[in-house]
Amino acid sequence: MPIPVVIDSDTFNEIDDQFAIAYALCRPQTLDVQALLAAPFVNEKAGTPAEGMCKSLAEMKRVRALCHSHTPVFAGSAAYLPDDGRPVPSEAAGELIRLARAVPQGKRLYVAAIAALTNVASALLLAPDIAEKICVYWLGGNAKDFTNQNE
Repeated sequence: MPIPVVIDSDTFNEIDDQFAIAYALCRPQTLDVQALLAAPFVNEKAGTPAEGMCKSLAEMKRVRALCHSHTPVFAGSAAYLPDDGRPVPSEAAGELIRLARAVPQGKRLYVAAIAALTNVASALLLAPDIAEKICVYWLGGNAKDFTNQNE
């Protein structure tokens, strides 16, 4: 039985996310990709989190089309969390909440988070009840010796 998964990605940021999404979408016998969530990022490719998220959203749709998939794609947070306790509502956070709440008792929705955790953190802040329904695998973050860990 395929594993139910959601991919939360800053797809336009670096090339690895396109490969991860394509691999997942082309393995329906193994992975049931239920949604793609666009995450914010800032670097030389995007000057603001909103611009990064929009570019990632477009790139997700491009990769999805190349894979001949109809997996739904959702716009994520246009900003990073303003502080520890305040979420940034978005379509992506809302869809993660909806999918998590639909998971049958005793099962889990797996979240492959390969970007800043803004969408996932926002969903958990908006709906703490989903914590028991999801299992988050996060590839990201700053090095331990970085000046802060505020991602």
